[in-house]
Amino acid sequence: MGIGAGEALAVAAGVHAGFQVTVTVIVYPALVARASQLTSEDWAERHDAHSRRITPVVMAVYASLVATSVWALLDDPGALTWVTVAALGSVAVITAVAAATHGRLGRDGAQPPLLHRLIAVDRARCAVAVVAAALAVVALAA
Repeated sequence: MGIGAGEALAVAAGVHAGFQVTVTVIVYPALVARASQLTSEDWAERHDAHSRRITPVVMAVYASLVATSVWALLDDPGALTWVTVAALGSVAVITAVAAATHGRLGRDGAQPPLLHRLIAVDRARCAVAVVAAALAVVALAA
């Protein structure tokens, strides 16, 4: 007895939501803590280390979301599956904004407006990730 597409999507969305909550509650606050007090070199080192550490995890989590989303849509292209995948797609769009902000933070340094944008975008991404996980569970239960 194997896992089905809906279950796989629910698991992947749940893992993603857990990852995102961890980033929002622990990782980003640690990244931006006292950033304005750091030298440009210290900020660059902190930001680069963050990027090196988190990129493989982000790639694995998002690859699982893409794979399970495609599988779920092929297996059961119902309305709830589409809504779940659309919510996950909106997370990807929000993530693109976060990535662009990280790019600017890497180039321009720890400027307060960029740090504030990163935190605001991340909170929105976290909220949508949690909603998407709930939708995946609802789709599974339907």
